[in-house]
Amino acid sequence: MQKDVPLVTLEDFKEAGAIAFGTPTRFGNVSAQLKNQIDQLTSLWLAGELEGKPAGIFVSTASLHGGQETTILTLMGPLLHLGMILVGVPYSVKELFSTQGGGSPYGPGHIAGVDSKREIDQQEATICRALGRRLADVGLGLQKK
Repeated sequence: MQKDVPLVTLEDFKEAGAIAFGTPTRFGNVSAQLKNQIDQLTSLWLAGELEGKPAGIFVSTASLHGGQETTILTLMGPLLHLGMILVGVPYSVKELFSTQGGGSPYGPGHIAGVDSKREIDQQEATICRALGRRLADVGLGLQKK
């Protein structure tokens, strides 16, 4: 397990203008680590701190049909309970029509391979950037109001 990655704090969640949640799939589900982090958001939920905050989701799987959409849909429930505004990737992003890797209107995806060595391809990267751009645009638009 990689131990040198800083953990996000409750204050980070409060201060963010938008949040991108990323997870590897675990048998079509969210990783235990991300689920634990979301479970720690109860105090922010009770205070309504995340209501109206844009959120997007991106995932990685070992294989095609590895549970990308199922994982994203599973994560949408808790984010909606927190009052967050879900942002996806529209079909104006043409790479959604031709990707051989991962990604859908629900969010970007990457197929890493069984050994996790497959690099992200150009189509996957474009879909990822599109979600980031949309999250930023929505977050900035909401801050202006």
